[in-house]
Amino acid sequence: MKAFVFPGQGAQVIGMGRALADAYPAARAVFDEVDEALGEKLSALIWEGDQEVLTLTQNAQPALMATSIAALRALEAEGHAVTDAAFVAGHSLGEYSALCAAGAIGLSDTAKLLRIRGQAMQAAVPVGVGAMAALLGLDFAAADAVAKEAAQGEVCQAANDNDPAQVVVSGHKAAVERALEIARAKGAKRAILLPVSAPFHCALMQPAADRMAEALAAVEVKAPRVPVVANVLASANADAGAIRDLLVRQVTGSVRWRESVEWMAGQGVSEFWEIGAGKALSGMIRRIAKEAVCKAVGAPEDIAGLSA
Repeated sequence: MKAFVFPGQGAQVIGMGRALADAYPAARAVFDEVDEALGEKLSALIWEGDQEVLTLTQNAQPALMATSIAALRALEAEGHAVTDAAFVAGHSLGEYSALCAAGAIGLSDTAKLLRIRGQAMQAAVPVGVGAMAALLGLDFAAADAVAKEAAQGEVCQAANDNDPAQVVVSGHKAAVERALEIARAKGAKRAILLPVSAPFHCALMQPAADRMAEALAAVEVKAPRVPVVANVLASANADAGAIRDLLVRQVTGSVRWRESVEWMAGQGVSEFWEIGAGKALSGMIRRIAKEAVCKAVGAPEDIAGLSA
């Protein structure tokens, strides 16, 4: 049994998806549709632009989704259907890619939603007010305790439970900096500030959650063809009516990736296909479900290496 998983922010790199678009008309059509939906040549930025501009949240989010869906269309052209997967899941913005892949939200709508999401998340907190930090070598319970101790009346939350020894905390900059010191004192192998422009997945993102509630209310959402493992549930949802609420909750809630992978493995998933840019999720998955087979699918040669 396999699952298709879709990467989140941080995987973006200039040139991603170009070989897929050159090799597969169905993949190129994805980039064309996203360009049209956004009213700009996002594909030109992805393939030939500046890495710093691509990394801006409002660009990275639709760009990564477009690359993932292009890879999926290339897979489909070679006989691998999304319905071959028992579940789909994505890390943060990757949940939108998963929902698009499963047919719950159309491609154009997904691109527009991610552009709005990126803009709203950036605008929610002035630059310099918030921060995020990775705590390595602490499990979730220990990292959560660090965040609570560091808050001291400010916001500091465990934002991403990535794998058994990697938890990201998010919140006010001073509180996150306190968390670094507390984590080191509690035996963290490393505690480092992340080069991000806003404190994602914490209570400071509430203005962005409100904006996404408005945006999602105007979009058609269908029942997914494959159950989608939601970040805030760490279990599968196949109810179209719940999707909007889960996506709104995701903006301020923790990305429960470790639990999501554990849940899928517990359902019998033994193979994870990472669809799109990079291999970050595969690394996390190998640390969570040590027996799992991971396959990165982001280029034509990756697809050629899969057995039909």
